[in-house]
Amino acid sequence: MPPVLTSPLVSSQWLADHIGADEMVVVDASVVSVAGPDGRPSGRFVTGHEQYLVGGHVPGAVFGDLVSELSDHRADLPFTRPDAERFEAAVGALGITNETTVVVYDSSVGLWAARLWWLFRAFGYDDVAVLDGGFTTWQREQRPIDVGHVEPQPALFLADERPELWVDKAYVEAVVHGDEQAALVCGSPRAEFAGHEGRRPRLGHIPGSVNAPADELVADDRRFASPAQLRALLAPALGADRVVVYCGQGIAASADALALTLVGERNVALYDGSLTEWAADGDAPLTTLAA
Repeated sequence: MPPVLTSPLVSSQWLADHIGADEMVVVDASVVSVAGPDGRPSGRFVTGHEQYLVGGHVPGAVFGDLVSELSDHRADLPFTRPDAERFEAAVGALGITNETTVVVYDSSVGLWAARLWWLFRAFGYDDVAVLDGGFTTWQREQRPIDVGHVEPQPALFLADERPELWVDKAYVEAVVHGDEQAALVCGSPRAEFAGHEGRRPRLGHIPGSVNAPADELVADDRRFASPAQLRALLAPALGADRVVVYCGQGIAASADALALTLVGERNVALYDGSLTEWAADGDAPLTTLAA
């Protein structure tokens, strides 16, 4: 029997207690931000596979490539969700079946792990959890680490799509115009939400949105904040008929979706195109805040 999950989060102790369990697969979903000439993030990302191989990983963990295999690399927008066939192939190649307990983590603050967690849910699979604190906490606690490649045993995974977990630009436009009822939550950092920083030609946030920065969902130790703290941050959106999360590219928004799930919200959807798509349309409204 695979280990039983009772929450979308598992602790490092839980994972340590279940390492090597039958029918459980641990996935490192790390993605690395590429620095620009000035040393600041360039907005480009590369797979964290080399870091996984050389820097180490949780023992037995396989590597999940969100840059290419678990995204639609043919799409115009980065990190666009894959179709069901592509997801089935990528997940099956990791040795995951529809009977597997899956634990995902990353080496950052959990955004990438949350993205893969959301993809699993969107393709009909709930036996998946995010490692609270990720690889950083695992290392800090001096738990065992392996280096090198882990070869998965290919398996069959069948997706069962949940289209209600996604919305498109037209739906968000309908929310802005009052034709659909939903709370809009932006997971971008506060300075980007305000329109004071950012790499897109047009800055700011979608009108009517509230800001729940993904980097504020976690404490200094990179574990998720307490439910009470999460509720306080997400309060303006709680209790809405539907909550739509977005950010720059749909990654930070996945962490917001996870946080909303942790505090009991069930009708949550992600705008996959997010601000990358929205801001590219010169007619799509954006709001900024005074400095």
